[in-house]
Amino acid sequence: MAATKTLPFLPIALLTLAKTFAPETKDRAVKMTKEIEAAMERDIQTLPWMGEGTRRQALAKLHAIVSKIGYPDKWRDYSALAIQPEDFAGNVIRASEFESRRQLNKIGKPLDRGEWGMTPPTVDAYYDAQMNDINFPAGVLQPPLFDPKMDDAPNYGNTGATIGHELTHGFDDEGRQFDALGNLKDWWTEKDGAEFDRRAKCVVDQYSSYIAVDDIHINGKLTNGEDIADLGGAMLAYYAWKHATEGQDLKPADGLTPDQRFFVGMAQWACGEVRPELKRERALTDPHSPLEYRINGVVSNMPEFRKGFGCAVGQSMVRENACRVW
Repeated sequence: MAATKTLPFLPIALLTLAKTFAPETKDRAVKMTKEIEAAMERDIQTLPWMGEGTRRQALAKLHAIVSKIGYPDKWRDYSALAIQPEDFAGNVIRASEFESRRQLNKIGKPLDRGEWGMTPPTVDAYYDAQMNDINFPAGVLQPPLFDPKMDDAPNYGNTGATIGHELTHGFDDEGRQFDALGNLKDWWTEKDGAEFDRRAKCVVDQYSSYIAVDDIHINGKLTNGEDIADLGGAMLAYYAWKHATEGQDLKPADGLTPDQRFFVGMAQWACGEVRPELKRERALTDPHSPLEYRINGVVSNMPEFRKGFGCAVGQSMVRENACRVW
């Protein structure tokens, strides 16, 4: 039997992604992120229920948030990790040892705020409360989610809502407990904190009324952070899109008005199907609501959706007592 050849670790997915993630894609995503951050700043500045002391702290935290888009400025060095063909178990062990050593080597060293918690090909995004940063890997900035060849309406509806979602996580029921430096600190006045809790409870009650599967309801307290982020993200994306296209003569396309294209784009990321058994498990353990409610539950609170699709008061997609936190 021939001797096994040891190969250097080549992140093929990274090399492939680098060819498809064009600079103009990143530039457009950066511009969209800045628009949505500006929309949240305008929102915070005009919130009628927030006092000036809390407002100053909220703006300080927003201004301190770091946006990471596409890929890290410094690539992780995998040269010490060897991958051997036909040795799957060994590759897993060596990779685990490599990662353990990498983590242990951080002890006693300054915090690397440029480090990412996801690899660039990952189709996902996240907010880190202790780092106070929002992260959007190149994988989530690819068609059919984000398409630089398309107009702003569906891109803001889809990727814009994702950006707004992660941004809102900094101010949801958990994120609001951390300050601008990522420290666990209560920067809310008692009055403003109580008002936030009242608005958050509106969201809890709304989602707790939905049935996940059979007779199992969503646990609105479990999903509250994600539900608040879904709602805030969609609203911020919509307001940012309107601001970015102000003065433009937007035309219908594919039989849909610009507003309808925004909401259709928003809904497309959640296309999927889940087995009943998994729905039962997720209803008890997953902090995310089922896909259909991550869309329908959000837009039923938005008068912009009602107007865009001509929904009448009293219909299922229009909530009589709409919830809004941010």
